[in-house]
Amino acid sequence: MLPTKLAVPLLILLFYSSFISSQAALPLQTPIQKDHSTSQYVITAYLQTPLKPTKLLLDLGATYTWVNCDGYTSSTYQHVPCNSSIANLLGAYACLDLCDGPPGPNCGNNSFLLFPDNPIKPVDYKKVKGINIALIDSFALSTTQGSLTLINNFIFSCARTGFLKGLAKGVAGLAALGRSNVSIPVQFNRFFSSSPNCFAICLSGSKSQPGVALFGSKGPYDFLPGIDLSKSLLYTPLISNPFGKDSDPDKPRSSPEYYIGLNSIKVNGKMVALNKSLLAIDGETGPGGTTISTVVPYTKLQRSIYKTFILAFLKEAASPAFNLTATKPVKPFGVCYPASAVKNTQMGPAVPIIDLVLDRQDVVWKIFGSNSMVRITKKSVDLWCLGFVDAGVNPMVASWIGGPSIVIGGHQLEDNMLQFDLQSKRLGFSSSLLSKGTNCANFKFSTKNM
Repeated sequence: MLPTKLAVPLLILLFYSSFISSQAALPLQTPIQKDHSTSQYVITAYLQTPLKPTKLLLDLGATYTWVNCDGYTSSTYQHVPCNSSIANLLGAYACLDLCDGPPGPNCGNNSFLLFPDNPIKPVDYKKVKGINIALIDSFALSTTQGSLTLINNFIFSCARTGFLKGLAKGVAGLAALGRSNVSIPVQFNRFFSSSPNCFAICLSGSKSQPGVALFGSKGPYDFLPGIDLSKSLLYTPLISNPFGKDSDPDKPRSSPEYYIGLNSIKVNGKMVALNKSLLAIDGETGPGGTTISTVVPYTKLQRSIYKTFILAFLKEAASPAFNLTATKPVKPFGVCYPASAVKNTQMGPAVPIIDLVLDRQDVVWKIFGSNSMVRITKKSVDLWCLGFVDAGVNPMVASWIGGPSIVIGGHQLEDNMLQFDLQSKRLGFSSSLLSKGTNCANFKFSTKNM
């Protein structure tokens, strides 16, 4: 059980009363903007009291949200006492008995510690000064009617400026959507228990128009021109991996990543000969399986899978149906074609379709050219490159914990509607929205207070 809602000063509540929603059941929405210089996806949340817009890196596989607290000011923040029920909810991390600095968000006696993770540029804790304390404070997102819905006791971690290395300009932390007790969707569901324990994302690759994240709704998902995408989803189970990156050798902790059961891959309708043992999660140390990521820009394949997949794609692309001849590739990609040789279609470049066959033969995630190919234009180079990269022989998530064999990256997710139903433990997916005459930039946002 979480403690009762923290008190917000009366004047603050009066000031924000015109746009803070009291209707707990309203679905929440926030634009997802792509930073094209880093290929990172960013949302804007509202933190502190008074509320302040804060840009956060969107991470599907993160356990908890963290924010740079250097210069953090709020009239409502509280530390998490080491022996509190909230500390028990967070699990065994660490406790600070006595802080030797001035009191503030980053310093408090008898305070629970959380250790932020930067998925873009891992942090050497020895080189970052200061400690990282768990905080409770105000957190808000927009509703589908344009108001803000506020959580007064949102749990997150304070971090230092050094944790921001590698993140897009203006980003002040990380928004955690992973499978944990304290991810954003789970905290909103706990606070507003009448809302479905479900969230959805739709990433846009547009330079000007955002995609969307939706919390507390299984639909409708209304996109222009009058399409409800909740009616266009196929479903596959979400699988748990008992060995997450925070596991200890004697105490495993479940992975916050979303795993799905990928059974096979087809290229142009033909099965790719894979070592299928790599597609399953190893129950002893956690390697193998397939995850979905918003912080990996392009799909990563374990090396043997990558080599076999690349050969299959090259063969089909060279067939009379496509008649494509590969040219010298550009890193990090292993297969590229002259852009002038590739025809364009409604579904993007005319290349072999990639089928991810999931838990049943009729549950197929189709990857068309718009998601499989990446345009490279620089100097005298104009290429379409296959947007899949080599993850190495033994991908790892920690020193002794093996990583997934396949990580489906952000480029492959763009213009696909994904619904994460945490109650039913299933993923709903649409495949490319281009086949339905829309895209992720066509979500019908409410314009009030956006």
